[in-house]
Amino acid sequence: MIIPYKQLDKDTLNTLIEHFVLREGTDYGTLEMSMSEKVCQVTKQLEIGDVVIVYSELHDSVNILPKSEVLKNPQ
Repeated sequence: MIIPYKQLDKDTLNTLIEHFVLREGTDYGTLEMSMSEKVCQVTKQLEIGDVVIVYSELHDSVNILPKSEVLKNPQ
């Protein structure tokens, strides 16, 4: 189930994004980015619709996934 990010409290959304960034260990290449820069980048991806917040009832978990991946594998 896709959760519209605008429906989440700002602090809740920020915490969710921070946990995602820490969990993903995303490789940003040769550039070192601060946590706030990474959070800002994910926030922008949510705003333009490149990624979405997905809740899985099966796993009782929330994740941020590329929209294209969610559309290929609807739950």
